[in-house]
Amino acid sequence: MVRQELYIAVPNLFRCPISLDVMKSPVSLCTGVTYDRSSIQHWLESGHDTCPATMQILSTKEFVPNLTLHRLIAHWSHQLTVPEQEVRVWIEKIKSENESENSCVDYLVKVAKFATGCEANRRFLASYGGFVEAVFGVLNRKRRSEIAVLESAVRVLNLIVNENGVKEKLNRLILNTYNCLPLFLEILREGNLDSKIGSIKILDSISLDNESKRRVLETENLLSALFDYLKLAEDQALNDAILSILITLSVYRSVKAQLVELGMVQILTRILSDSRTQILTVEKSIKMLSIVATCSEGRLALSEEASCAGRVVERVMKVGKTAREDAVVVIWSMCCVYKDARVKEAVVNSNGLTKLLLVMQSENEGIVRKMCGDLVKVLGKASGLGNYQTKTAHIMPY
Repeated sequence: MVRQELYIAVPNLFRCPISLDVMKSPVSLCTGVTYDRSSIQHWLESGHDTCPATMQILSTKEFVPNLTLHRLIAHWSHQLTVPEQEVRVWIEKIKSENESENSCVDYLVKVAKFATGCEANRRFLASYGGFVEAVFGVLNRKRRSEIAVLESAVRVLNLIVNENGVKEKLNRLILNTYNCLPLFLEILREGNLDSKIGSIKILDSISLDNESKRRVLETENLLSALFDYLKLAEDQALNDAILSILITLSVYRSVKAQLVELGMVQILTRILSDSRTQILTVEKSIKMLSIVATCSEGRLALSEEASCAGRVVERVMKVGKTAREDAVVVIWSMCCVYKDARVKEAVVNSNGLTKLLLVMQSENEGIVRKMCGDLVKVLGKASGLGNYQTKTAHIMPY
């Protein structure tokens, strides 16, 4: 079967730079860059004070609706609309077990194009009786499907996975079918870039509880395959998806130890060292470090790769509040709990004392502020400056 183009081409101008989805409510920051309202609100509410695309400090966090772009997107979306009855015919064709693979791909491509149009279209598909089961059935056929068929099914599922009830439905369908999970690994290995990202996001979405996480982890060679792609640094969106699912799955000590053995700390150090790395990838990398730092294997790897702590310090004032807290946890666990001399030296050499004092100033009373206080004392002694005698005496720790 000839492999087809599965996806509609969305103009880059219509995509939000944060979510990469078509913008529903485009708004512009003072830097002139336009984002979807919900994405940029979440960014700003997470404690960021920079423009995600340019990393410029924002003179104001107010944004202005981009009405011209909103009209263009609405016009483009209207061109994608099709009669509801026609969509119902496509869905029934997908549900039919007698359809050939060629026909199945044709209908899945049409449905994917319909789902790309707007949120209402995705809600319609998600609520259509038996639709999720029908698309899942394409993945679960007894005979082995062509990779193009698997890709198109994953594309559709990924488009609607965040709609009400779809995650839970997919969770039940996938986990009750023992031969389905390996298909996602096949797509990860043989599919195109979008299909790789889609398959990872679906697996991440269905990992709702310990049982589902365990089942996903039982997929042979999944962790090593994910890590291999992370090591290749093929694409930042792919890296984001991989880091997200690894964070989700790293609830077990054995998983943390396996990731450390594969070289996770070294890879994260490389990601943090690259000035081109997008801020969301940086934040996920720091979160992953805070997770591996909770096991002895991870702390040993951080000790051996002491420059990693330095890279974390360099990023600590450029990330949001949650990632800043994760960064403090990593540094505190290595300097105050593990008491690693090499890490202390790397933190001091990266101007860590000054930056930790700045974090303290931005924090209210709480565990993060206390950790920073512990670190200032420990690092002050390590640098030979004594308690709070830093080179930036105008910054008061309390």
